[in-house]
Amino acid sequence: MTELTQNQLAEAALRALHLMDLTSLNDSDTEASVQALARSANTPVGTPAALCVYPRLLSATKAALATNGLTLPVAVVTNFPAGQPVPEQAAAETAAAVALGADEVDVVFPYQALMAGDAEVGHRLVAQCRDAVGSKLLKVIIESGELKDPALIRQASDISIEAGAHFIKTSTGKVPVNATLDAAEIMLQAIRQSGKPVGFKAAGGVRSAADAAAYLALADRIMGLGWVSPATFRFGASSLLGSLLSTLGHAPNNQTAASY
Repeated sequence: MTELTQNQLAEAALRALHLMDLTSLNDSDTEASVQALARSANTPVGTPAALCVYPRLLSATKAALATNGLTLPVAVVTNFPAGQPVPEQAAAETAAAVALGADEVDVVFPYQALMAGDAEVGHRLVAQCRDAVGSKLLKVIIESGELKDPALIRQASDISIEAGAHFIKTSTGKVPVNATLDAAEIMLQAIRQSGKPVGFKAAGGVRSAADAAAYLALADRIMGLGWVSPATFRFGASSLLGSLLSTLGHAPNNQTAASY
């Protein structure tokens, strides 16, 4: 990719900030840490698209947003991070999260089962979780870095789209290889060729404005200018926010040290 000018980086940084699912998924997360996460969402140049936390911290996150005068969606993770091949369990977790007030649910696809040759369980899991979210948003994490094989990444994407995913997402952020541009291209092509109104989320490993710019350019090329919006494209990240704000000439606002 051609090196970007400072103006181009700043433009990409501003776009990316409004597309972020500002995320904290650490086992050590507490009410205090999600309060800090909520404070960091109130930046001088606007807010991210959503916050993403563990279900146990959903209520605390919503309260923290209200305290800071913000009305952002809150996403939680289910079947996370292992992606167990048990559709009923994943659907029950998803339904419970929605009942607690989750606006969005990021569920892990049973990628290991797919690698072992079982494609059917993934379809059932996504379909049952789609039913469980009702009117809320379902993002399906295919764990592209573990699937590795482009054919498997495409198959997991196609299955998830066919079963009703609102978004397909690269990664949990809990494995050695998370979002990559190669995987993103496969997933975006699957969305485009499906003809369905499905979004894409790059999660894990997107740490700088330059990284974000590369994903945005890829989406613009494959899906067309004007496709990218919070309704169709997200970044799942935490440390990215500080880099974006620095690129835009602002110090991070109570930025957490959470990793994703």
